[in-house]
Amino acid sequence: MNTVPSPLQLPISGMTCASCVKRVEKALRQVPGVDEATVNLATETATVQAQGQAPLKALRAAVEKAGFSLREKSLSLQIVGMTCASCVSRVERALLKVPGVLDAGVNLASETATLRLLDGVDLQTLIAAVAKAGYEARLSADSDAPAPTPWQHTGWPVLMATLLSAPLVLPMLGLLVGIEWMLPGWWQLALSAPVQFWLGARFYKAGWAALRSGSGNMDLLVALGTSAAFGLSVYQLLRHGEHAGHALYFESASVVITLVLLGKWLEARAKRQTTEAIRALKALRPETARVRRDGKELELPLAQLVRGDEVIVRPGERIPVDGEVLEGASQVDESLITGESLPVAKHAGDSVVGGAVNGEGLLRLKATALGAESTLSRIVRLVESAQAAKAPIQRLVDQVSAVFVPVVVGIALLTLLGWGFYNGDWEHALLNAVAVLVIACPCALGLATPTAIMAGTGVAARHGLLIKDAEALELAARLDVVAFDKTGTLTVGKPELVLLQAAPGEDEALQLALAAALQSGSEHPLARAVQAAAAARSLSPPAVRELRAVAGRGVAAQLDGTELRLGSSRFMAELGVDLSALQPQAQALQNQGRTVSWLASLGPMPRVRALLAFGDTLKPSAAEAIHALSRLGVKSVMLSGDNRGAAEAIGRELGIDELRAEILPEDKARIVGELKAGGRRVAMVGDGINDAPALAAADVGMAMSTGTDVAMHAAGITLMRGDPALVAQAIALSRRTLAKIRQNLFWAFAYNVVGIPLAALGYLNPVIAGAAMAFSSVSVVGNALLLKRWKP
Repeated sequence: MNTVPSPLQLPISGMTCASCVKRVEKALRQVPGVDEATVNLATETATVQAQGQAPLKALRAAVEKAGFSLREKSLSLQIVGMTCASCVSRVERALLKVPGVLDAGVNLASETATLRLLDGVDLQTLIAAVAKAGYEARLSADSDAPAPTPWQHTGWPVLMATLLSAPLVLPMLGLLVGIEWMLPGWWQLALSAPVQFWLGARFYKAGWAALRSGSGNMDLLVALGTSAAFGLSVYQLLRHGEHAGHALYFESASVVITLVLLGKWLEARAKRQTTEAIRALKALRPETARVRRDGKELELPLAQLVRGDEVIVRPGERIPVDGEVLEGASQVDESLITGESLPVAKHAGDSVVGGAVNGEGLLRLKATALGAESTLSRIVRLVESAQAAKAPIQRLVDQVSAVFVPVVVGIALLTLLGWGFYNGDWEHALLNAVAVLVIACPCALGLATPTAIMAGTGVAARHGLLIKDAEALELAARLDVVAFDKTGTLTVGKPELVLLQAAPGEDEALQLALAAALQSGSEHPLARAVQAAAAARSLSPPAVRELRAVAGRGVAAQLDGTELRLGSSRFMAELGVDLSALQPQAQALQNQGRTVSWLASLGPMPRVRALLAFGDTLKPSAAEAIHALSRLGVKSVMLSGDNRGAAEAIGRELGIDELRAEILPEDKARIVGELKAGGRRVAMVGDGINDAPALAAADVGMAMSTGTDVAMHAAGITLMRGDPALVAQAIALSRRTLAKIRQNLFWAFAYNVVGIPLAALGYLNPVIAGAAMAFSSVSVVGNALLLKRWKP
């Protein structure tokens, strides 16, 4: 549990008056260990006097119970110097000890730390905590500034180590073919020392930092193992001089260091490939934009643009900003953003996304979003966030890595003592112990999960799938049920008025004009369809009074003293309207999959005035999307506010497994909860504001990017095209990624489970152990990179 020293400052949000102050003070004083709490409304802070260390979790809970919240912020740090899973654990522990840090997650593959902390925590305190743990930290936002290049990203140490080690190894290879030739012992020492103490100095530095903080890591294992082999050789050389012969093991120490350096270099090269998706997205941003100001065309850096600027995009150029087309027509390639391979036609009034490539036409745009607000920037942030996050399956690795190095050192010590007392050959015993230390590198464990997540989320982004976090990725692989909102998700979401049937004795044109009047000002798809039908017939809707929406039912208004209502069958039943005059036609239309609404007037005798039937086109890929889910063994459910007949007609056409019809928007979250009964994992797919509660209630929310921002914020996965087929693709990719994580963890554990006993029993010499250890990390990263070959 994270604690903060006394006295401490807590930033508090939501206080507005003196009574708020008293409520917060009272809540804080009730926390065990708190002696006094004083709240300042002007600075919105609470000063807490506590006995020793106060538990931050308890203080936070007290503030929230009082109806307020602590001001928090998120921060990302670049961490330099981590090499294995133990390093990750140590950096996390160091950051969590900093007062005010609520949560810290460290990713070995991306070399980043993502923190959630109280507002006011000093950056330098965080950097100092990481430095104390033996690593270097800097703000990720400073990535454009020159940064020290990590040793493993350059190849010269590997080349130098190879050149120095080769003369030591070649004579050993000669023995295999009967050629006995060996360098003099002092020459071996001269060649081995630079590898051990110059090129291998980083192992000593990082290992000592780990030891000083009371833990261990890969560097400590390598330093201990190679130092033992090198020290034994020096001892033999000093004792026997040039007659030491085959009792020298300088080549073992040098080759192990060379192999570790080679493995880390290959690993770093492979890891960089897992971030290709981010680099490709960032590369979509042009440096400048052509802007028309005061009648002149200027080429300006993007940072100098303001919202509303008129931007000119010539054929073949990359669109620099999110905008709305003011003039021109063209085909725009949005493939790297949405995954859509075909160019999209754009005309005046259409929106365009920054980073897309303009086709053959000249476009004049109005800039609507710039910098961090742009779609491209939001995509980059989402992918970076997902790649930095930890999957739940990673918790197993964290638990193992916390005790791994001490256990390995213990096994190596037992190996040394066991062999030494068994046959009295302490030299041989030491070599076996060295092999144990060298092969038991936890690098592969630390890389198994994050490299697969980075590769998986990267390839997902290229195919139009934005995965918000690693937990959503893992849960999507285990889904049992997918619930779809109908309108805008399975259908195009642009219904048309296909029929208006007036009641006997009523004028059809008048009823359409009245319906359009009731729908004036509404942005609902059905309202737009009514307005479009009235406009097509050049009808002028009359002015109505007291126009209001009735949530989930319809609309109400008054015209010349007459109360008018337009809405669903349920609404009419609640109002007591007799629909029998038009019920046969309504039933026939509903059986055809049409959505039916009614126009009625109230009074002493409520009466129906007209029947309105709407038709919405199914998306071309909707049926195949449902079939693809069925092939994956996932059940499909459709949620619709339509009457049962219309919903069943669409359900039959699509092959939906289960449907829920005539539901209100607020019912969706409840139904998701019902679907989750019995431990089933449920995804919700939607695009509207009213879908947000259901998206949040589901195990995995999937939002169409063609919908509202509210829905996308509530979702764990955003589908960058309004294509329901992406749902099955997201599940398939998640399953493939989770399979890669499991494979990586299997191999990472298998190397150690098999290698450590073999080394302890004397079947592996340090050189082979070093090669196996290096290969384990490279193979894990290489296996993760196979995800890049995934295609829908």
